[in-house]
Amino acid sequence: MTTQQVANRYYELIQKNLYEQIQNELYASDAVSIEPENDSKLPLVVTGIDALRQKESLFFSQVEQMHSSYMSELVVSTFFFSMMTGMDVTMQGKPRKNKEQICVFEVRNGKIVKEQFFYDDFA
Repeated sequence: MTTQQVANRYYELIQKNLYEQIQNELYASDAVSIEPENDSKLPLVVTGIDALRQKESLFFSQVEQMHSSYMSELVVSTFFFSMMTGMDVTMQGKPRKNKEQICVFEVRNGKIVKEQFFYDDFA
């Protein structure tokens, strides 16, 4: 698949909250995930699809209530795609807030090999 095709499929599935299907279909088994410094107990760097799944599970275990979520249109280049995602969320033990992030994905040989997120979790 081309980067555009991977991006389109990702966008289609993320709108349906099909995270496991995204990982199964679109990620390389040795994909890397990078988070900025954060106060949510998420590891800053993980490698491998199992570690990505554990990190995602850790994030969702901290969500008390997801009120809504949204995303921008895709921006796609030869080997990368990106989008802004946001959520109106109440995390356990914290007040309700809007969280936004920029997500950048690297695609090689038809699979996502790296994801990196940019957000300010301390604001």
